[in-house]
Amino acid sequence: MNIGIKIKEIREKQKISMNTLSRLCNVSQANLSRIESGRQQPAFDTLERIVAALGYTLGEFFSSSDVVAVDAELAPLLQIIRACSPEQRRALQFFLECMQRK
Repeated sequence: MNIGIKIKEIREKQKISMNTLSRLCNVSQANLSRIESGRQQPAFDTLERIVAALGYTLGEFFSSSDVVAVDAELAPLLQIIRACSPEQRRALQFFLECMQRK
């Protein structure tokens, strides 16, 4: 698996510019370009930030070559939800279901 190509494919599927992704994950645009082109391998913490900014965990990123694209505006919400406890997730789901009924 080429990590850089996969990052670029996901970024483009989500219609996120390289500039936007670099800001979201706090990686310079130049470094992100080198990673996507395969000229540089990201450090673990850098890869983790990039993948999280795209809305995935590292496990999800590496689990399949067919990662489902997440809308750019949903990625931050997914990060918050992943940090919630199971009880908080159930409460959030209940809240969202109530909002949909109105």
